[in-house]
Amino acid sequence: MDYKQSALEIINNIGGEKNIVHVEHCSTRLRFTVQDKTLVNEAKLKTISGVIGVILNAQVQVIIGNNVIEMYDAIMNVYHPTSEVLQASEDKKCSTIILEYIVGIFQPLVPAIAGAGVLKAVLVLLSTFHLVSTSEGLYTILMSISDATFYFLPLMVAITTATKMNTNKLVALVAAGVLILPANITLLSDGVSILGFTVKNVAYHSQVFPAILTVLFLGILEKYLNKISPKAIRVFFVPMISLAITIPIAYVLLGPLGFTLGEYLTTAILFLYDKLGFVGMAILAGILPFMIATGMHKAMVPYAVSTYGKLGYEMMYLPASLAHNISESGACFAVALKAKDKQLKSVAASAGISALMGITEPALYGITLLHKKVLYSIVASSFITGGVVGFFGLKSFVVAGPGLANITMFIDSNNSYNLIYGILGFVLAFVLSFVFTYIIWKEDTIDKEENYLVLSSPIEGKQISLEEVKDSMFSTKTLGDGVAFLPKTGYVYAPCDATVKMIFETKHALGLETSNHKEILFHIGLETVNLKGKYFTTHVEAGQKVKKGDVLVSFDLNKIKELGYDTTTMMIFTSTCKFKNYHKQNVTKDDTIITIESEDK
Repeated sequence: MDYKQSALEIINNIGGEKNIVHVEHCSTRLRFTVQDKTLVNEAKLKTISGVIGVILNAQVQVIIGNNVIEMYDAIMNVYHPTSEVLQASEDKKCSTIILEYIVGIFQPLVPAIAGAGVLKAVLVLLSTFHLVSTSEGLYTILMSISDATFYFLPLMVAITTATKMNTNKLVALVAAGVLILPANITLLSDGVSILGFTVKNVAYHSQVFPAILTVLFLGILEKYLNKISPKAIRVFFVPMISLAITIPIAYVLLGPLGFTLGEYLTTAILFLYDKLGFVGMAILAGILPFMIATGMHKAMVPYAVSTYGKLGYEMMYLPASLAHNISESGACFAVALKAKDKQLKSVAASAGISALMGITEPALYGITLLHKKVLYSIVASSFITGGVVGFFGLKSFVVAGPGLANITMFIDSNNSYNLIYGILGFVLAFVLSFVFTYIIWKEDTIDKEENYLVLSSPIEGKQISLEEVKDSMFSTKTLGDGVAFLPKTGYVYAPCDATVKMIFETKHALGLETSNHKEILFHIGLETVNLKGKYFTTHVEAGQKVKKGDVLVSFDLNKIKELGYDTTTMMIFTSTCKFKNYHKQNVTKDDTIITIESEDK
């Protein structure tokens, strides 16, 4: 695969470098925060080599799969943010910034934690069946990998936090290292005071929040000192003063505060588990498809890491994830078995294997969210399975996405039944989702005679060609082919019976999906995204079915013109299709202007 070429095509179809505010990646997806989502060509993104799928929500998520790191590196090699983009990034909402920091700090920890945890689980399994001796030196060394991973968790957190803060990583490492220095741990246990303040006796190893708060404070202080420090002595002066100020404050205030925060977070989750019991687990498992689709599941990672560091196991999020992950797999295999379309069959089988191994994004975005009855089956299966494993009190001893490859994450050296409960949940989730999906899901079929659509004009005014639009993004057909209009009235009408696929927050654009699955984008005016919805009124909602001639959006044509905006309105076919344009100039909503044909007609 030519990653560089794919990276260039992704950037171009995201709307270009100027449209990108921020880009990052998770285990399978590139996550783009963009300025104007109407510039994103979803259909063309899906055709790029290496792209599995695309989802538009708060972010533009481009699903890559196992090659996401290579694709991200290629993106970063060719992407150069402009000053406007950097300023837009600085202007993001506080809540968005906090979420990005949380994900940025905890997400990089997962591979190391998962790898060490799975290794420990495998060793326990081998020793249980007497395949290895626990007295063997190699066994002891390998077992210590997991212990070291969590003992030195504050050091890893210090590095990821420093990376997000763009501060000195090695100085941050020193600051966190002081907190877990054995001599200092002994000092705290004996009792010590700093400048008259009694220092709370806290064991900081395996803790994450004390290190995070310490490095955040260190980073802010470092930036200030870099501004006032003479350049000649900055190399040693800034780290020296930063550490000398930060460490006492960490021991007196930040460390205990972070420790208490972690305690409260774990206590709150365990309180809900205690009060709701297996019902709470069932609910969590049932809503996980929606949480993952919106990225909300990332907020559970700090809890899982913190809880594991404190208790040595986690018994809510990861067992619920087992129920959901394997439900995704079972549903995909049912679709693969039942589907007649070769492409759908191939995508479903591939996604089913991926979900079976604990990676659900290909299944979720490639199958589940595109087929409502599949989604219903997965929610039902996840809910039931989540309740069952919650009833048995299933515990996870590894922080990783549950799947076949790491089913050993449920091995409990003190309770041999825990693994059995995990296997039970695995089998139950797969069987239920497979059966539910196979029974209620039916493949969409379109009669050959219905493989064309007659479109009326969505605008009353003058029809022009896209080439005449004074914006290269439209005139060069980067977003797709179509037509444009010079409106005489402030209404956009549905050109045919369709489903509203999406409405942009600024109301100046929306998308429809026709009965033969062609996607149409309407974009009212040029640069009207800057109006932030002012003078626009939407008359439909996402997911609503509309009839030909229904009003989709109304807008104050005169006000928008008075503000100097070009009101040219585009109708773009973002999915590949053959169409015939009758080239009528002056049109009303009752005039037929286009006929769309299927590719094989």
